Amino acid sequence: MNGAGAGGKKQWYKKIGWGIWKDIKARAPYYGSDWTDAWNYRVVPATWFIFFANVFPGIAFSLDLIETTGQYGVQEVLLSSFMAAFFAAFFGGQPLLISGVTGPITVFNKVIYDIMESRANPPVYLHFIGWVYLWGAIFHWIVALVNGVSLLKYVTRFSCETFGFYVAAVYIQYGIQVVERQFTESSVGAGFLGILLAILMLVTPHYFTAVAESGYVSKGFRRFCGDYGMPITVIATSGLAYWGYFNGAVREMNMTLPVIEESFVPANNRAWLVRFWELPAEYVGIACPFGLVLFILFYFDANVSSLIAQGTEFPLQKPPGFHWDFFLLGITTFIAGLLGLPAPNGLIPQAPLHTASLVIMGYEDEDRTAVSTPTTGSRFREEGVEPTQSFEMDQAQLGASSRGGKSDRSGLKRRSSRGVQESAKMSEKEVEEPRKEVPVAVVEQRVSNLAQGVLCKSSLRSRLMTGLVLMTKPFQHVLGLIPKGVMAGLFWYMGTAALLSSGVTKLMLYLIRDRQKTSPSEPLNKVRRSRILIFLFIELIGFAATFAITQTIAAIGFPVIISLLVPVRLYIVPRLGFTKEELDILDGPVASEFTLESVGGSI
Repeated sequence: MNGAGAGGKKQWYKKIGWGIWKDIKARAPYYGSDWTDAWNYRVVPATWFIFFANVFPGIAFSLDLIETTGQYGVQEVLLSSFMAAFFAAFFGGQPLLISGVTGPITVFNKVIYDIMESRANPPVYLHFIGWVYLWGAIFHWIVALVNGVSLLKYVTRFSCETFGFYVAAVYIQYGIQVVERQFTESSVGAGFLGILLAILMLVTPHYFTAVAESGYVSKGFRRFCGDYGMPITVIATSGLAYWGYFNGAVREMNMTLPVIEESFVPANNRAWLVRFWELPAEYVGIACPFGLVLFILFYFDANVSSLIAQGTEFPLQKPPGFHWDFFLLGITTFIAGLLGLPAPNGLIPQAPLHTASLVIMGYEDEDRTAVSTPTTGSRFREEGVEPTQSFEMDQAQLGASSRGGKSDRSGLKRRSSRGVQESAKMSEKEVEEPRKEVPVAVVEQRVSNLAQGVLCKSSLRSRLMTGLVLMTKPFQHVLGLIPKGVMAGLFWYMGTAALLSSGVTKLMLYLIRDRQKTSPSEPLNKVRRSRILIFLFIELIGFAATFAITQTIAAIGFPVIISLLVPVRLYIVPRLGFTKEELDILDGPVASEFTLESVGGSI
């Protein structure tokens, strides 16, 4: 009996760091092809798309921190985004994962600032938040080493869709706040200009998306609209603000992004290194529970964004790295505290949109119609990712994606060429009935993530080898010309795009759709209407509880509410009269078995 106990104890020690080791071992053989596979046109539009979708919302999210705390500036946000891209591209287990400054971390930091400032003798904020980040990093490292990320196998679409719905609502809320503040900070005319710019920024990218997904005009033009619609809208709408009568209004105080026209200078001209070790001892202990809350937030937020970015709708062929990526997140969190930056984290919806922008479309075999069914997940809109870009397969793209010795393992050429060969064998009758276009491959590489961060990178001054492009004086000036109304509209666009692709929205639309107009093959037809209502009601309750607490003084506890979604799905939902078939249709694994193998498979 003692021997068995000793053996079990020894085995437990052997498992420390085992998940990290397996992730590194599984991904290491693909490291070379992660760079060579980037020789593909899809990487170019994906880079520009995710650059605009990541950096500008990050800056806009931080406007609240910048304007209310005075402790952060645009420089810190840009450096945080670059740091996340650098670590993911060079060291990440899943380089497709996009990280940056998120709405939840903005809420978290602001609440801590308000709590500290309410004290009689508050500590130095950046010293305190440095300790919060250090405690959070320690919790990250411990959980990653003891394979705690394996609990992800219990996270299903229920939790991800509810959290994604919350994030979309936060985006829309922040956009409203940006526009609302313009009426108090500028003239009424300037405020209405902000609304006009925001509406244009909201509507125009959706029109580009509609054209990209339509069957009208040429294939090349549709692809161009899908690839560059959103970046073009940001530039065009910003330029419109300086045309004619608008020029006077947009130049009023507080109408554009607040920037410091100095290169590589943080807010308040402080030193980059935060001497957080000078914090009084009494506050070091107080920072620990805040660090625990930060860990809970990042555990759910980062891992859920990683799961969605590797969803079942994407035919990924390279292994993930959940344990190792979470360990790296602890490192970037610690560095953020050391430099006084908002901590970067996994982004929703940017992470899945990045993967979607790298998808190559083609035609599956006739006997593989299951690819477009709900269980195997080629449905971008139904699984939480909007196909904002038009992805169509051509031989030039596929030929440029050769992996050399790794081509068989990646499956990129193999799967795509099969579609081309089958197309050549089609009879004239079959040509008249074209098969459904589905994702056949993803350009899995490290360059697009790095490039969108390095778009912020170039030579700074003669005394520095490199710096951040957007942190240099010329680009700081350009950033300072972007109206806040454009940022508000970008918030609304990202939020509505996430809502349109949300599984929660899908259930709502199904319930109000005319039954006669519903496809007979719709899987939800097999679920009782009462069960759909109950499932949707629970999702909305989870969303409402999370959103409501962030509007109160107890906002610091919202990560705990988010994490409770998992046990609610596991222990409460199955007791509400659902059959197994109904739960399988309404819910299920977020990622494929291949992806979830890293955390022990799905439940």
